[in-house]
Amino acid sequence: MLNLVHLKVLAAVARHESVTEAARELHYSQPSVSHHLSRLEAATGVKLVQRIGRGIRLTPEGRLLANRASEIIGRVDSATNELAAQVGLQTGRVRLAANASVLSTIVPKAAALSAQAYPGLELSLIDRHPVEALEMLRHGEIDVALVFRYAHAPVEDDGFRLVHICDDPIYLISRQPDDSMANHRDSAWIGGCERCQEELVSVCRREGFTPRFASLSDDMVVVQSLVAAGIGVTTLPGFALQAHRRPDIHATELTSYHRRIYAVTYGEPPDPPATTALIQAIRDSVSAQESTR
Repeated sequence: MLNLVHLKVLAAVARHESVTEAARELHYSQPSVSHHLSRLEAATGVKLVQRIGRGIRLTPEGRLLANRASEIIGRVDSATNELAAQVGLQTGRVRLAANASVLSTIVPKAAALSAQAYPGLELSLIDRHPVEALEMLRHGEIDVALVFRYAHAPVEDDGFRLVHICDDPIYLISRQPDDSMANHRDSAWIGGCERCQEELVSVCRREGFTPRFASLSDDMVVVQSLVAAGIGVTTLPGFALQAHRRPDIHATELTSYHRRIYAVTYGEPPDPPATTALIQAIRDSVSAQESTR
């Protein structure tokens, strides 16, 4: 059976006569484009692409199928646009997963904006760590994942599409006023999730020491309570402090250290209208928040 994604890949290769250019247009990696072509050849039982030196060209069978593929994709796109225009955003459902700090700060405001503009939309929210959220997105269990990434984190797998929402500053959390992580080279540290710990270790090493983790918790309430009790020091993102802030701790912004927040979808663009509307509501809510600071 022919697959629409495979046909889109073939049509793009035919337009550009280049795997590299097709990959660029589709926001795929070159190996992914080659993989889709191989799958399509296996499904049809014919050779569709020939290697010519460093380039490629379509076989007669490949050219025939590419022409039909363009027609099919055009009809599907037209049907999708017509349906979206007819239904509009009066109905629909969007499932979103995000971690606690973002889910308790950005998302409620975005949900309110979305409900005001599109009262017929149904929004489902799930509290998940970014790694789990991306797996749910890959398996079709959610429509949008709000995740954070640090500067040197590996890029997500092919197929994920990221929209930058904002940057989230990171703060040193201590019992007494302090503006230097290096002052805590001998302190006990409180670690969080695996990717947060890895980033914290990287930052501390740039300050000339390796942190000694004496306690572990990914709960912003627990972490602040431990710091207030003198159990150790830690770092927390700005959204976590917006969600919950104890009066008996001190937070010092680490100006060269932040994480980026992204709205992530999966698969071929464009996203469904309801998903696009929610992502825009998230961006609008963050912009409104930043303008009032």
